Amino acid sequence: MKETGIAIITGSGGLVGVESVNFFSQFFDKIIGIDNDSRGYFFGKGGSVAKNINNLVNNVDNYEHYQIDIRDKERIRRLFEKYGQNIKLIINAAAQPSHDWSGKFPLEDFEINALGTVILLEELRNKCPKAVFIQCSSSKVYGDALNNFEFEETNSRYELLKGHTYYDGFREDMFVDQSLHSPYGAGKLASDVMCQEYARYYGLNVGIFRPNCITGGPHSGVELHGFLSYLIKCTDTYNVFGYKGKQVRDNIHASDLVRAFYEFYLNPNKGEVYNLGGGRDNSCSVLEAIELVGTILGKKVNYKIIESPRVGDHIWWITDNSKFISHYPNWSINISLEEIITEINANAK
Repeated sequence: MKETGIAIITGSGGLVGVESVNFFSQFFDKIIGIDNDSRGYFFGKGGSVAKNINNLVNNVDNYEHYQIDIRDKERIRRLFEKYGQNIKLIINAAAQPSHDWSGKFPLEDFEINALGTVILLEELRNKCPKAVFIQCSSSKVYGDALNNFEFEETNSRYELLKGHTYYDGFREDMFVDQSLHSPYGAGKLASDVMCQEYARYYGLNVGIFRPNCITGGPHSGVELHGFLSYLIKCTDTYNVFGYKGKQVRDNIHASDLVRAFYEFYLNPNKGEVYNLGGGRDNSCSVLEAIELVGTILGKKVNYKIIESPRVGDHIWWITDNSKFISHYPNWSINISLEEIITEINANAK
């Protein structure tokens, strides 16, 4: 059933943005997408989302696209002024998403991820304060201090010892201080805290989600961002950066994440922070991912392990989703890791 109103989705051409547009278009009169294909600038042709944007424009009847940089304060102001109180939902999925890129261009990264978010929050506060605002943050806000935990090395992965407080995954009580984040992680943390502040100080309906590896069919993975997508699409030697390829990630399909956004939209908890990921069932090391690709797709991946890890990279990340599920018991992970791999491969053809 459609609501009378408008949803604004930034980064609409990206993985989360595409899923958000397709999902929420069934509930709103109009979806406003904001995306200037910065990914093409960050990562080159392979990272461009121009194709995704064209698909949305051509196939989603109630979608309207604006090629705006979220740092463009005046154009953002005019857009919010145009629709005002009719705006019911804002999903901020726009970002510079790579911590490796941020190390080379820290100022530009911070402008996009932190300043751009505050520009949107100000428009929320001044033009549509009853709307729900969802911030797509990142597990990188926790930095690399978690690498100091005691890990057990197996043949294919590193693993936390059974009985460890975070064995079932990292909760929202993880510390963020005294840690190397990368400029990307620090900028996301700044925007994350500002979102919490706008919820508490101004009483706005803002929620913050901290996923780890978001993936799915439309993902435009490149070497230093979107490892599972890039692994499946890679036709050259796949470079594994550090930790013997035994670093662990959990993977959440973008549609599962977007369904969580919907649950929050229906019943917003102001200022809440949620870690959200694939959990243990959807976790794999890089070596295990390479093996899965071979088993599921019959594809041999040529790879090379490079001794030095990426700066600030996590040895192990599995998400504990229990806080979100306790608040929104109707939600669960629907798409398995095997299904994700099959879908990415189908979209790569």
